[in-house]
Parts: sequence; C-alpha cells; structure tokens
Amino acid sequence: MGLSIGEDRNPADKQHSDADKREQLEYSVKMVLVARDLMNGNLRLADMGFKEEAGGYDAIAAGFQGKRQWTDGKLNGDVMETLLNTSFDSDGLRQPQVFATEGDALNGIAMLLGSLLTQRPQFFSDVRTYWSPEAVRRVTGHELTGRAAGGFVDFRNSGASTLNATECEAEADGTPVIKHWWDLTEDDIQADLAATTFHSATQEYFPGGGFSTHFTTVGDTTVTAVRMNMVAGVGPTLQIVEGRTLPDEGTDTIVERADPTWPTTFFVSRIPSSGAFSSVYDWMDKWGANHTSTGYSHIGADVLTLAAMLRIPVSMHNIETKDIFRPRTWSSSEPSSNRRARDTDRRVRPS
Repeated sequence: MGLSIGEDRNPADKQHSDADKREQLEYSVKMVLVARDLMNGNLRLADMGFKEEAGGYDAIAAGFQGKRQWTDGKLNGDVMETLLNTSFDSDGLRQPQVFATEGDALNGIAMLLGSLLTQRPQFFSDVRTYWSPEAVRRVTGHELTGRAAGGFVDFRNSGASTLNATECEAEADGTPVIKHWWDLTEDDIQADLAATTFHSATQEYFPGGGFSTHFTTVGDTTVTAVRMNMVAGVGPTLQIVEGRTLPDEGTDTIVERADPTWPTTFFVSRIPSSGAFSSVYDWMDKWGANHTSTGYSHIGADVLTLAAMLRIPVSMHNIETKDIFRPRTWSSSEPSSNRRARDTDRRVRPS
C-alpha cells in the first residue's frame, strides 16, 4: 500500500530535510503498529518476553491526545489515526477500528455507535466553518444553488480521517459510496489512495512534526452526523443530524482558506419541517462541540432507536416523525425534537 507524499506547505525556513521526513514517516508507521498492538494485542510480543502486553486491551475504541502535550515536541498522530480508522491496510481488507482524534472520548463513542450500527467506517471531523451563500459568492464568485442554497458547513479535521471518506469507492453504476469493508475491491482501495496525499504537518499547529492527511470528499452522498455530549445533571445526550456531502467542484478556494493539508468534507444538513433548527447555520450554532462523527447514509432513525434502548436522551435531531421507532407508551408525552435535554431525560427514564 503506497502513500502519496504531497507538497510541503510550510515556509522554507520551517521545512524538514528529506532525510528527516523519511525518518518521520517511518516513525508515524510505527505509531500505527504500536496503537494496533495496544488495542488488539500481538502474540509476537509474548515471544519477546512481554506476555501480559501481548494480550492488548481488547479495545473496541481508542483515541490519541496529541495537541499539545505530545505534538509540541513529538510527531503528530495523524497517520496513525487515519490508517486505524480505514478499512484496509498493507495486509489488505480489515474491519476498521474506532480511533478518535484529540482523545475526544465522547466523539469516539459516537463513532462507535455509528460503526456498530452500520459496519462502515465513521469519520471524525471538526465542525469548522459555516459558509453562507453571500460568503461563497464574495470569495469564489460561485452562486450556491439546490440543496446548498442555504449554505454549508466545512467539516475539516486537524490532519486525520479515514481514507474511506474520500467517497471515491463506487457502486456498479458509478455512484459514490462508503462500502462495507468486506465489499471493497482493489479498484476502490486504489481510488481512495489516489485521492489522498500526505503532507508534512503544519508547523504552526504541530511543531513536533509528522504528516497530515489531505483529501476533499467527492460528495453528493447521504450522511448522518452524530455528537455525544455530557450534560451536567443529566449525563450523556445525543445530537443527530442527517444531510448530504456536497460535490467538490469549485471548492479549491475554500479548501485553501483553512489548512489545505487536512481532510475536508462539505456538509449541508436537511432542514426539518418543524422543531430542532431552522437553517444550516442554526444547527451548527446548537451543536454541542466542535467535533462530530459522520457516517455514510441516513441512519438517524436507527441511532434514535439505539439511544432509546440505551436510555440516552436525544436533545436535537432532524428525523421525520414517521421514520421514528420508539416504545408506543412514549407517544403520550412525545416532545418536539428541540426540547431541552433534561425534558427528554424525564421522558426516557423508566417509571
């Protein structure tokens, strides 16, 4: 599995030598192997005298707290996070692991829920910027139309995301998709890799060095964004928003506006007929954190049902009532989807 190394976007006086970059890439790959062994174990460690460590943690999910304690002096974890979340590696196809950026355990749990429900890789993103039609027109000269007419949100994680999120995998008719790991073909793998470049990490953010993953999602697929929050006095709550990724045509200027060495997805939420939120900006404004877990297809109704089974309140969603499956006894006190989490919490607790 070959990784394409892209342009070093750092100022000339901040760039590492080619020899240093080769050493950094080797170190980054070793981080992948170490994290995988920590999660899954490795029997070869027992042969080396590390019998306890050979068992690993049997971890269903994990994360890496890089900024800033680690990355100010050591290489970032972007290559590690990217490859662990991807459904293939140098050995071929494999079940993608759940591995959260910045040690965000709550977003890691949201990724885990999506992964278990769909058996597809989830991508970790920063909910970074709302682009209004006016801003897009001013910066690019492009007029937003169709489902993007109300603007969109730039999902751009700080250097890592599953390679499957390129959406370069395709159905038989050419429709972009994020496939189950067992359905991937060699053409799908090569398409994901061809759409991705690895760049020397931006020194402003990662002074310790390393590499970041860049691609722009091809777009025009249905996706669901999920966020788990922790509310004082309530506990964990969920936010669920269905929407679509947007095609990447004409977005080069916008990609350059943030960090062009990071993975980028343009997302537009579906506006519900009532409740929850009234615009793309409105849902972003009400999102509980700057991180989200995003997965292929509209799975919001399934996440709602799972939340009900786990007694996790849902504080915001844009799922139509006709699609929601919940215990019938709840219909006597069904709140609108924009009620406060504490009201929803009272509804889901058993009497």
